[in-house]
Amino acid sequence: MRKRPGERDPAAPADPIAFIRRHMRLAPAPSLPEIRLYAAHPASGLWRLVASRGEGPPPYWAYQWAGGAALARHILDRPETVAGLRVLDLGAGSGIVAIAAAKSGAKSVLAADIDGNAIAAIGLNAAANGVDIAAICGDLAAGAPPAVDLVLVGDLFYAQELAVRVTAFLDNCLAAGIKVLVGDPGRAFLPRARLQMLAEYPAPDFGDGKDSAVKTSAVFSFESRPGD
Repeated sequence: MRKRPGERDPAAPADPIAFIRRHMRLAPAPSLPEIRLYAAHPASGLWRLVASRGEGPPPYWAYQWAGGAALARHILDRPETVAGLRVLDLGAGSGIVAIAAAKSGAKSVLAADIDGNAIAAIGLNAAANGVDIAAICGDLAAGAPPAVDLVLVGDLFYAQELAVRVTAFLDNCLAAGIKVLVGDPGRAFLPRARLQMLAEYPAPDFGDGKDSAVKTSAVFSFESRPGD
């Protein structure tokens, strides 16, 4: 019988934590040997986990993105960036940026993503790295900024509508006195006029094969509009 849109596949796994533990590989992240992550591989059958949530978001969390990798590298190399601060990792995916912040001495770390499977992965990845992260499933960009000192944004400017919404949220963060750092390899909708480059890092990207050339990704501070 054909599955109707939004209907759960009865053959799909019901427990994402058990599925991730059984079918995905825990290994050091490319370019970030300090952090271990559960990652997808050709035999992981990741489509089954996605099917368990109907027509949910694509499993972006299961792969490394260059912007997040660069931001995590920056934080690990410069722990003073987050030390003692309350940190939000927006669109956290696997939690790689949140884990870097927790390892670098952040006072508290909140990781937010709209994908429930990502939240399961963040919990497992945090435990594998021995750090404490509060993970929340929801669209934080739709509301007021939470009570944090720093927002970290790894690779959220790949789609226009998303970029517009994220930029508006980051403006609200700045207005509330919250600092913002962005990691991005130069996606199409990156708000370049609002960014000040802090550093560049080589990082593998989402969708690249194992023999693909390593790209350069940058870390920026997100700045107020002139006159604000």
